[in-house]
Amino acid sequence: MAKHPIYLVDDDDSVRRSVSFMLKTSGLEVESYGDGLHFIKDSGALDPGCVLLDIQMPKMDGLEVQQELKKRGIPFPVIVMTGHGDVDVAVKAMKAGAIDFIEKPFAKDVMLAAVEDGFEKIENAGAKSTRREEAQLLLNGLTPREHDVLEGLVTGYPNKTIGYDLGISARTVEIHRANLMRKLEVSNLSDLLRIAFAAGLGERDE
Repeated sequence: MAKHPIYLVDDDDSVRRSVSFMLKTSGLEVESYGDGLHFIKDSGALDPGCVLLDIQMPKMDGLEVQQELKKRGIPFPVIVMTGHGDVDVAVKAMKAGAIDFIEKPFAKDVMLAAVEDGFEKIENAGAKSTRREEAQLLLNGLTPREHDVLEGLVTGYPNKTIGYDLGISARTVEIHRANLMRKLEVSNLSDLLRIAFAAGLGERDE
């Protein structure tokens, strides 16, 4: 299991103690918060980690904490902790982006499996983020016209159509295409498109 911090947010002191003990004896790092407000206040400065979030809390409930994390652009995977009869609220949390929900009292294997899923989300998100940043840096070296040609290629247009849309000849499109492929150090269209999609081109057309 990859190691990331776990942020345990629950207003019940006994739950915080028991869950912290369960996770720490499994070799995991746990930071506990007695309410959502304190967690949200610290969230911007925290290392990427998995959030174990109680759904029923005073001041700020679990759904409100989720909404605030999303508003702040903090993509920590959230596992919702519920009491019996809270399944409908847990479903709302899942629709809002929680990766799982677990019911109290917690079985250790269920808790650890949920946390492992959360860690996998962090690993995958980190890899995707790194790939996107690298691809975007590569595209920053293109001229505006090369960007235009690349946009056409991402859309699936042939050189002739791209040239028509841009008011240039198909031959000029070929030159721009050759230049951008040289700059991106690719030799075929599939590699070119892989970089373009990794950088986020074409997403608005999905």
